[in-house]
Amino acid sequence: MQKNLKITARDATRSPCRIDSKISYLNQVADARVLNVSSSGIALEFQGRFNAGAGSNIRIENSDLGLIEGTVRWCRNGRIGVQIKQSTNSLAQISSYFRHFHKESRPALNR
Repeated sequence: MQKNLKITARDATRSPCRIDSKISYLNQVADARVLNVSSSGIALEFQGRFNAGAGSNIRIENSDLGLIEGTVRWCRNGRIGVQIKQSTNSLAQISSYFRHFHKESRPALNR
């Protein structure tokens, strides 16, 4: 049996949160909630339909994180995972968020 399946795993730990956001993809803007955030990625949950598939470049904007750009890595049941584009600006924004705004939160209901 082959041990190396060439699956990349997340190195950074996730921190649960709830941050209302606007997500932009091409000409589409949608409301979403950030479910968790790490230094390398963000998980989002949408109220309605959002038509961005894996590999799509999107923009996430909210008052706590500012404007973050990333690439969709997975889509499931109204949720998506986004890999943050690593730049000095995005790293500073994520670092600032954890320093000043982050409050650990747990979901009230599970799906």
